[in-house]
Amino acid sequence: MRNKNNRLARTIARTALILTSATAVAFSLTACGGTGSDSSDGKTVTVYSADGVGDWYKTQFAKFKDQTGISVNLVEAGSGEVVNRVEKEQSNPQADLIVTLPPFMQKAAKSNLLQASGVDLSAFPASEKDAAGNWVSLAGNYLCFIANPTVEAAKVTWDDLLKPDYKGKIQYSTPGQAGDGTAVLILLQQLYGKQGALDYLAKLQANNVGPSSSTGKLQAKVDKGEILIANGDIQMNLATIKDKGSKFNVFFPATADGKQSTVALPYLMGLAKGAPHSDAGKKLMTYLLSADVQKTLTDANAVSARTDVTAVPPTGNTASPAALVRNVDVVHPDWNAVLDSLDTDVAAYTKATGS
Repeated sequence: MRNKNNRLARTIARTALILTSATAVAFSLTACGGTGSDSSDGKTVTVYSADGVGDWYKTQFAKFKDQTGISVNLVEAGSGEVVNRVEKEQSNPQADLIVTLPPFMQKAAKSNLLQASGVDLSAFPASEKDAAGNWVSLAGNYLCFIANPTVEAAKVTWDDLLKPDYKGKIQYSTPGQAGDGTAVLILLQQLYGKQGALDYLAKLQANNVGPSSSTGKLQAKVDKGEILIANGDIQMNLATIKDKGSKFNVFFPATADGKQSTVALPYLMGLAKGAPHSDAGKKLMTYLLSADVQKTLTDANAVSARTDVTAVPPTGNTASPAALVRNVDVVHPDWNAVLDSLDTDVAAYTKATGS
């Protein structure tokens, strides 16, 4: 799990929990401040969510209450702990909606912790929703890389990163310790196969500064020019550019044929099995998935998966997340397979790189 301060800590902590077996963090209770639904009149709905988009939630939940009279009780935690909490409460369900990240939503579905919502998901492509209707993408986030302004980032390829010019000038967070670092391994597996990914990373080790359990700490290094290139994720990096004025550029390394790719790391939303306020939960799902609300995801540095939504351009000079991935091939891993082989893959990585 990555160790960051303030806003970046929340983003990296929840991303790391996508792909590692780290101990789940303690719950942080926000919004209405409760630990579950405490109303039987249908005027309260409880959301258990991975943290990271709290500011966006705050705005949208307030608008939802104004429109419907239904209050939202938000309980935030790490991705894995969200599902663990729901599992422990099966005999007395408290959550109405679950929002978490892969592969934990897939784990929830396999554990029979979800139910089909019946909400209209026709605007979402098959890759962004469960075939059984148990979950759907609420907000998209993606793996990316960042480069110091002295680098022509748009032209950088994976092969370029192996050149001697970058010796001691590249650093990426460690797979198995940081979620974004693990996503690097997954993407390379998709591009070159498992052995090809290990061969590539073994070569890259000549230029790699060394291991890093924190993706966020690499941002300042790139900004200052201590290193030239590092990995990251769109939500985190754009937030840093917007809030702290960082000058690095976001990019996606290309393969030899010029193709750029990334890994989708979305927030997924589903209706909890036995939801005490399922009707209110369905209303909130419908609201959050509506085109008008999905357009506002730019405010959270996230991307809508709806096929009919064009994101509203952000204010200022910050790039639009949707614009960044418009011409990039988005890989949607088989997260069930990722989880099943993660320990083996990380062990193979460690052996190949000597890290």
